[in-house]
Amino acid sequence: MKILFLMSFKILIISVLIGLNQSFLLAQGCSDAGFCTMGAMKPNQSFNKKLDIRLQSVEISQGYGFTKFGTHIWATTIDANFSINAKTLFQAKLPYMATSGRLGDTHGLSDISLSLSRNIFNNEKYQIGITIGTKIPTNRGDLTNRESGAPLPMYYQTSLGTYDFIVGASVISRNWLFAVGYQQALNANNNQFTRNLEVTDDGNMAIIPNSFFLYPPAPQIIRGKDVMLRVERNFRFARFNFFVGVLPIYRFTKDTIVLPSTGRRVDVQGSDGLALTILTGLGYQFSTKSGIKLLYGKKELDGISRITNPDGLSREWVASVAYLYRF
Repeated sequence: MKILFLMSFKILIISVLIGLNQSFLLAQGCSDAGFCTMGAMKPNQSFNKKLDIRLQSVEISQGYGFTKFGTHIWATTIDANFSINAKTLFQAKLPYMATSGRLGDTHGLSDISLSLSRNIFNNEKYQIGITIGTKIPTNRGDLTNRESGAPLPMYYQTSLGTYDFIVGASVISRNWLFAVGYQQALNANNNQFTRNLEVTDDGNMAIIPNSFFLYPPAPQIIRGKDVMLRVERNFRFARFNFFVGVLPIYRFTKDTIVLPSTGRRVDVQGSDGLALTILTGLGYQFSTKSGIKLLYGKKELDGISRITNPDGLSREWVASVAYLYRF
């Protein structure tokens, strides 16, 4: 009976995965540039009382995000983890992204993430880990409409077009996960989308006021510096776990862009501040080697803190399903 249940459950999950992939192909997941799913900052991490040598693992996930402009964003990601020793883990993430909206559609390889994580403390109650990493661009963030050749905003770009520096840490117990992270773009990209640009008297305002339904311009954007905090409460059973959490990401410096008319770099007003995501998810272990994870996130505080996102990273909500295999 137990075997039949597990087989039926696996068939159901595989059917869901196939259905999701088909619907995605007919047409990223917190409001950040990728560090919230890297190394020590990842959601839904398990706690081990004894620090054994970790198995290698590969996770394949399908994610979907929806923006306030009606843009659909799909991301299929391969997340590979390799143990260097009992305390050190190397992670490589390779995503493929597709977008669709009223300005056109794009698809292609997205930014590659590489990180090194190390467990620095472990006892019967909790463990502490640290991560250092980078993101490598796969293009310069300057994709255009394939028919008209018109520049596309960052919401349609498959790559942010920047090299990023990332560092973070986490504290994990059986029931709780606390993580912090920092991310900084090291260069400007080559995006050329300039629609809705305006310069005010002080020379600093780069976005037309009240442009809620207009894609923000991002010519040669340099993203501001981000810090994140992840807080999760986990409920664990023999094979099944469920978690709820919050993910505030604070951009403490403004994005900057280059005005084509003057060549001067200016701050984008309203591009700094808080982006808050409420998260929930679950996991199920088929065996010690394989399992599945589901995740859903909903953006909160819309228009209250971070008013505009010329970097194209804002999502109204995100969802993902992932299959994990250890070997």
